[in-house]
Amino acid sequence: MKLTEKEIEIVELLEKDARLPMDTIAKMVSLSIPEVEQIIKKLEDAKVIVQYATIVDWRKVDGHEGVTAMIDVKVTPKRGVGFDEVAERIYRFPEVKSVYLMSGAYDLSVVIEGRSMSEIAHFVSEKLSTLDSVISTTTHFILKKYKHDGTVFEQGDQDRRIVVAP
Repeated sequence: MKLTEKEIEIVELLEKDARLPMDTIAKMVSLSIPEVEQIIKKLEDAKVIVQYATIVDWRKVDGHEGVTAMIDVKVTPKRGVGFDEVAERIYRFPEVKSVYLMSGAYDLSVVIEGRSMSEIAHFVSEKLSTLDSVISTTTHFILKKYKHDGTVFEQGDQDRRIVVAP
């Protein structure tokens, strides 16, 4: 689907902040509010805008810290469907947050979330590695998030100006 310049501007604005008020978006792209609403509806219907998401720093919520792991998966692709069938089987598990087809040593990258490392280990050993097409897995636990989807966590109040000396 080819988008107009205004449609691309609106998508970029919403990608940065999905909570922008319609009147603000309209002013920023020099359109009326009904025009902006119509464009957004069109983009949602066409699945260009798939979903609006909230980024949460769960470390700041007591009892909800959880564990996130990135799992590299090597698979045997099936004739006629390639990697799609095994990727679909993997993304249907509720623990799975993302699945990507990758270039390099591994075929799929799977991101999962659990309450503990043992819960993730159970997922890998009992669910993921038992799938027919899965040859091997390598699990990486995320220890700390510095930046996620363009959002920087815990910048602090440091003075980030460049020091200028005479």
